[in-house]
Amino acid sequence: MTRTYPSPPGTRAWLGLLVILGPVLLVSMDGSILFLAMPRIGQALTPTADQVLWILDVYGFAVGSLLVAFGNIGDRYGRLRLLMIGATVFAAGSAGAAFAPSAEVLIAFRAVMGVAGATLLPSALAVLSELFADPRWRARAIGIFAAAFAAGFAIGPIVGGALLERFWWGSVFLVNLAVVAPFLLFAPVLLREVRATRPGRVDAPSVALSAVGLLLTIYGIKHAAAEGPSAAALVAGLAGVATLTWFARRQRRLDHPLIEFSLFRDRVFTVAVVTGLLPLAAWSAGAYLAGVYLQSVLGLPVSRAALLALPGAAVLTATCVLTPSVVSRIGARTALVACHFSIAAGVLLMLPTGLTGGVGWYVASTVVAGVGYGISFSVVADTAVGAVPTERAGSAAAIAETSNEIGNALGIALLGSLAALIFRLAGPDLAPTLDETLQLPGLAPPAAEHAKAAFVAALHAAASVAALLHIALGVLALRWLSARTSRVSSQLG
Repeated sequence: MTRTYPSPPGTRAWLGLLVILGPVLLVSMDGSILFLAMPRIGQALTPTADQVLWILDVYGFAVGSLLVAFGNIGDRYGRLRLLMIGATVFAAGSAGAAFAPSAEVLIAFRAVMGVAGATLLPSALAVLSELFADPRWRARAIGIFAAAFAAGFAIGPIVGGALLERFWWGSVFLVNLAVVAPFLLFAPVLLREVRATRPGRVDAPSVALSAVGLLLTIYGIKHAAAEGPSAAALVAGLAGVATLTWFARRQRRLDHPLIEFSLFRDRVFTVAVVTGLLPLAAWSAGAYLAGVYLQSVLGLPVSRAALLALPGAAVLTATCVLTPSVVSRIGARTALVACHFSIAAGVLLMLPTGLTGGVGWYVASTVVAGVGYGISFSVVADTAVGAVPTERAGSAAAIAETSNEIGNALGIALLGSLAALIFRLAGPDLAPTLDETLQLPGLAPPAAEHAKAAFVAALHAAASVAALLHIALGVLALRWLSARTSRVSSQLG
């Protein structure tokens, strides 16, 4: 019997994909572009230790808490319309953040950018199902999409470092306007409006429950790390967990839930979504802490710190592009296992770093872990979109992207807070952060060395916890997913 092969997509599909990649790069890049900029922002706005953490991850929190809601809104009321509105608001929020006069105002505009970013990712990924209807070509397009998303996270610090060498700290936000403008110009021409065939009402209480639950949980963690354990932190954390539990129970009773929990009956889908969360947590916390380590401990200029991230970024991006082809041969199970063990091995390479001579270990860490990060980006996106009908692609994509963004926020909130706690306990107790300590007037050299040593210990503690979590999830994937399940899942999309 003669085997037929699908015809390749036309020019419009590839140009449409190119246009979509702009917002994808923006949303992911803005999740990491501040990692090298924080020392400069700290000098200009003098934020508190708690405000530093909020500046870094209020964006990821806002994106992650609203992705599912906006994925459903796009499915029901039009993905292209949501993309256009979101891009416009994102540009406005970027302009406001660039000229923020205080830490509080910067946090507010970062939150606005996060809300707008939540409208972009699920709709952009769902539009691919219309541009690339054939599953094989769609898998390739999603691989490129995932590579762009991963590259945005990876090059964020590099772009930020290059801008900071020449301009003031606000320039890391103004660069977004150069990407939004061509998107708003070409998107209406190349992209078509897509809606679900059976639109349902978006449940407003569910949106509120998910956002409030995440806010309270993350606040409790941050407050405990920055100020120490307290009744307020405990009450906020417990209230957040209770609210998220209420949200989950409500979804099971709705005809049109924000999250299709039935998708999690598929073991590969479940492990893949967790794979979207944990690697981003390790990556975001590692990138932030490594940025402080390179600049404040080793004393490297921001330009060199940015260049040192290039090898890992290249490996990560290349892995994203190659993963779909590799998964079709080895299966999702093998890819997921390799992902977690690769990240664990890479993160552990940060443990030999010290007060001097840690550059080589840092580069090796990003290269080895970059393989695992690249697999996680690609496998999660392809599994989510391929597991559902086209009309539900936005909702499924939102689950995948939510796991990424929540992982990004939780990485700073959990591992970053752990590092802050270790520094507070082991440091000279002169200021809450390393940068604040080093800026104290008349700081004695022994106290400076003490503070740097405490930060390195905090970095090692965060790396050790991240590695142990990835080893545990890798073992779970190895034992929980059968080879047959892996082969079936690898045919999705």
